Amino acid sequence: MEPHRGHVLSAALDPAARQFLIALTGVEPLNAALWREALTHGSLGETPDYQRLEFLGDRVLGLSIAEWLFGEGGSNEGKLSQRLNVLVSRETCAAIARTIGLAPHIRMGKQARDDGGADSDNILGDVMEALIGALFVERGFTVARDFVRRAWAPPMAAGAGQRKHPKAALQEWAAGNRRKPPVYALVTREGPDHAATFTVSVTVAGVGEVSARGTSKQEAETAAAREFMQRFG
Repeated sequence: MEPHRGHVLSAALDPAARQFLIALTGVEPLNAALWREALTHGSLGETPDYQRLEFLGDRVLGLSIAEWLFGEGGSNEGKLSQRLNVLVSRETCAAIARTIGLAPHIRMGKQARDDGGADSDNILGDVMEALIGALFVERGFTVARDFVRRAWAPPMAAGAGQRKHPKAALQEWAAGNRRKPPVYALVTREGPDHAATFTVSVTVAGVGEVSARGTSKQEAETAAAREFMQRFG
């Protein structure tokens, strides 16, 4: 077995983080090392970091939202999938992380924080999912699902995902106007991996071109499609 790189996480949980987790989840964090793992970014040089719990939490979140949407009834598979994709997206996870004040509790290296890592959609979204994964490991699916329903209640109530995704809307608009499909191109990628910024252009031949930025290529493409529709649609 290969030795761990960096320092192994100790069992102690920062008191402020502990109080935050109690207020957030409604339960006492029992395994301090598990929750430290969920809050630890790789830039800190400690192992393990949040990646494994993020992998698990992503699946728990998806199942929780899918069950919720199914229980509401009244939508076909396409519309259910459309809403699911928006509700579990990196952008939605990051928005919820900002709402609950997660950023100060993320354990990351000074350079990563100075570079804006604590406000990165990618990092905020990943840690949000890691917390769901930790809650599932420690308390089981029912408690994790109940947390998701509380935290995701605002975007669910606001009808997030009921409108078509901007890229799908642009695709349909181009087809409806007898244009070739939109073409997306990466213009620039700037900054370190943990706080990268992407600029993407979208072009519809014979109509125009628009560029937009985002903290992931997907986010930048979505922003570009939205801007294109606002300008030309």
